[in-house]
Amino acid sequence: MGNWMNKEPPPPMVLVPPLFDFPPLAARTRMLDSSYNLLFGKLALKCLFEDYFEEAKHFSTRIMLKPIDDPHVDLIATVSGPLDHKPEEKIAGNALFRWQSDIDDPHTFMDLFVSTSDPILQMRSCAYSPRFGVGTFGILPVLMKKRVSSEDYGIMGLRYGSGNFSVGATILPFALKDELPKSAWLVSKMGSLTVGVQYEPQYASKDGEKYKNLMNWSCAIGYGVGSGSPLSPSFNFGLELAKSSQFIASFYQHVVVQRRVKNPLEENEIVGITNYIDFGFELQTRVDDVKTSKDIPDSSFQVAASWQANKNFLLKGKIGPLSSTVALAFKSWWKPSFTFNISATRDRTVGKTAYGFGIRVENLRQASYQRADPNFVMLTPSKEHLAEGILWKIGKRPMLQSDVNAGNFDGLPKELRPLAKIL
Repeated sequence: MGNWMNKEPPPPMVLVPPLFDFPPLAARTRMLDSSYNLLFGKLALKCLFEDYFEEAKHFSTRIMLKPIDDPHVDLIATVSGPLDHKPEEKIAGNALFRWQSDIDDPHTFMDLFVSTSDPILQMRSCAYSPRFGVGTFGILPVLMKKRVSSEDYGIMGLRYGSGNFSVGATILPFALKDELPKSAWLVSKMGSLTVGVQYEPQYASKDGEKYKNLMNWSCAIGYGVGSGSPLSPSFNFGLELAKSSQFIASFYQHVVVQRRVKNPLEENEIVGITNYIDFGFELQTRVDDVKTSKDIPDSSFQVAASWQANKNFLLKGKIGPLSSTVALAFKSWWKPSFTFNISATRDRTVGKTAYGFGIRVENLRQASYQRADPNFVMLTPSKEHLAEGILWKIGKRPMLQSDVNAGNFDGLPKELRPLAKIL
């Protein structure tokens, strides 16, 4: 009876909600693309600048489902089009069926893509050996209305990747000799510094040797700190000279902050919640003397930020030279999960605001973070321990500190767990 009467109250806890969309869907097929196109913060910036920002006066729906009986396969179907009927615009639909050999390794797979537009039927396949770091991949458009270029007949690639090095090339099997390779890249990481170069032969030189034309080369350097886990803050800064004609400077920062919970529906022991704030900036300017059209500026920029208040609400906004967009998304974590988003775009050239809508249903990516995540601990002072890590106090209750050095990121999604072995 005495033990029951003197029962200690439950320890204070912090809510650690899952991210809305993590990992990005592009991470599942990153072996089909150049490492140069995914590093230097490019993948994170693309998600920040594009996700949930619907095109003005358009809608989109996406269904992403995986059968319970066979987790090796999944299906993604999308339908998008204009909100008002326009003869020149049609509703587009496509579907992607994917088979993955190992549910814990997304790098060996095959998928079939069907669409109402070209390519009507396309097959992609990738095989990667984590032991040797060697992978092969191919993209084959099976059905097309019209084949114009050599790329319409298929692409093949070979790559090697390790924790600090990535090299690879893609070829067009039915291309002419002077069109080989289609692309080649080399990326290396040294601590927090990442450097890379990419060759894409599109322009010929005076003597016909494409590799001598600097317009076919791109190079980039990036500085990044933080781990690949969303529970840890990260920062990426990059400089790129694309095709020797365009200079691109960008940075992306993922911040993990904690605030006091003011939700009366939560238990008394829940005293804090983790929020995720992302901020990105990208500046593009031409460095050559090519005269562009009056409608195309020599330089442009875009700034975007997002705030995930809890597991259900996400607020995003971005500003560009011609327009500004705000998006709000609501997500219910049912099985499958349901997401509804609305975006408002202000076109400053015409002074009008237009709206877009989106609906998503998904059970591909599961929530990975729980209330008692080991990386987010409550530091409570006692006689045995004086909590030096307490950041601040609100009333009589100590707030929270993120133990980002714990190194316990078991909640990291399967799609990104091999990051330590693959650049």
